[in-house]
Amino acid sequence: MIPVILSGGSGTRLWPVSRKTHPKQFWPLLSENSMLQETCNRLISYAGIEDPIVVCNEAHRFFVAHQLQTSSLGNPAIILEPAGRNTAPAAAVAALHARKNSTEADPMLLVLPADHVIEDLAGFHAALSEAEKLAQQGHLVTFGIVPGAPETGYGYIQSGEKLSTSSAAMKISRFVEKPDRATAEGYLNSGDYLWNSGMFVFQASRYLDALAQFAPGILEASKQACEQAVADADFIRLDKEAFISCPSDSIDYAVMEHTDNGVVIPLDVGWNDVGSWSALWEIGDQDEDGNVAVGDVLAQDSRNCYLRSDSRLLATVGLEDIMVIDTHDVVLVAHRDQVQKVKELVNQLSEEQRKEIDIHALVHRPWGCYQGIDRAERYQVKRITVAPGAQLSLQMHHHRAEHWVVVKGTAKVTCGDRTFLLSENESTFIPIGEQHRLENPGKIPLDIIEVQSGSYLGEDDIERLEDLYGR
Repeated sequence: MIPVILSGGSGTRLWPVSRKTHPKQFWPLLSENSMLQETCNRLISYAGIEDPIVVCNEAHRFFVAHQLQTSSLGNPAIILEPAGRNTAPAAAVAALHARKNSTEADPMLLVLPADHVIEDLAGFHAALSEAEKLAQQGHLVTFGIVPGAPETGYGYIQSGEKLSTSSAAMKISRFVEKPDRATAEGYLNSGDYLWNSGMFVFQASRYLDALAQFAPGILEASKQACEQAVADADFIRLDKEAFISCPSDSIDYAVMEHTDNGVVIPLDVGWNDVGSWSALWEIGDQDEDGNVAVGDVLAQDSRNCYLRSDSRLLATVGLEDIMVIDTHDVVLVAHRDQVQKVKELVNQLSEEQRKEIDIHALVHRPWGCYQGIDRAERYQVKRITVAPGAQLSLQMHHHRAEHWVVVKGTAKVTCGDRTFLLSENESTFIPIGEQHRLENPGKIPLDIIEVQSGSYLGEDDIERLEDLYGR
C-alpha cells in the first residue's frame, strides 16, 4: 500500500498560526512533531507500507522535504502542484505516478490529508486492513467518522445498507455539505450519518477508470501535467499550464458520488481534523480548570479557554470559553463557539490585502529563518538564523544596502570579490548593487542582526545569481 499524503491545504481556520506560506500541517500543534510528520509516523508500523507520495503546493516544498527527512516512512516522492485544484486532481497525479513507478502492476493507494489527528492507532490499522481487502475486490473505500456531536464544521456521509454480514462497510447513499445546527442534530439522531473524513483506499486503476467515466477533464489534464513533468532535485514539478487547466473538484464529488463501487467504513478512533481552535482545545491537555495553555501563559480565574503565546507572557483574568492566540505580529481573541468564523475574518483580511494572512513575522526558509524586529520608512531590522552548513543565495539588491552584525556563531561572507569570516561581535557592510552571500560554516546556528536601509525594502528586491535550492 502506497500512502498518498495530500498537503496542499491552507488551514485558514487556524489563523494566525496557520498562514499561506506556513500552513497548519507544518506546525507542531499537539506534539514535538508537525502534523505532517505525525501522519507519516502513524503508518510506520502498518505492514506492507511502501514509500509515500506527497502532493503539495510548490511554495511548501522545502517544508515537506525537510520534515520528511526526520520521518522513518521511506523515501518520498514529492509532487509539486503549481496551483491548488482540490483533492481529485491531486489523487489523480499520485495514481499516475504510482502506476508508472511502482513495482506492483496495480498499486494500492491510501489517500490521507496531512493534518488529521488519530488517537487509536490499533483501531485505525484494523480499519486499513479491512479497507485494503475491499479495495482488492474493486471497491473505492472511504472512512466515515462516527459522530460524537452535531458538528456544523464537517461534511457528512449518509450510509446505506451493509455490504455484507461479515464487514462493517456500508454502501454510500450520498454526501452532504456542512449543515446548520438543526440539520446536524437530525443527522446525529438518525444514526445514518457519518462525518466525512476525506480518507480513501483504492487501487490506482480503479480510481483512474472512475475519473475517465465521471470526470474525464480531470484525468486528461492530470495525464498531460504528469507526462510533461520535470524532475528538479528531490521534487517532481508538474507542468504548470496543463495542471492549471485542470478542473478543480474533490474526490467526493468527482467520483464517489457517482460510482456504484463506493463504500464507507465507520471509524471511531479518536479522529479530529483540527479544523478550528476549539478542536485544539478539545483534544489538548486541559488543566483542572479546563484550560489548554501553550507557551508562557498565566491564567487566573479563567476556565475552558485555549491560551497560546508564541513569545511573550500571555496573562488572563476572569475569562471563560475564550480562545486567545498571540503570535509575533497578531493577537486573535474569539469565543469558543465562534471560531469557525475565523475563516470569514481571513477572507476580509485578504480583500484588504493584509500581509498577515500570508507570512509570519518569523519566516522560514530552506537555509533557516528570519524575523522582523523593527521597520519604518527607509529602514528595517531583521534577526537572521542560518542552520549549520547552510547558505543563502548569491544575490544583489538594487534599492537597499545592508549592515550585518554577528551575535552568535561564525559567518562566512562573500561581498564582491572578497570572501572572509566574521566572528561574534564583528560586522560588515553590503553596498547597494554588490553581489553577496551569507554562509554558516560552523556546527552551531548562526545568528546575525541585519539592518537594511534604502528606498525600497521589499523581498522582491532580490536578484539571485546562484542558489542551492533552485529558487
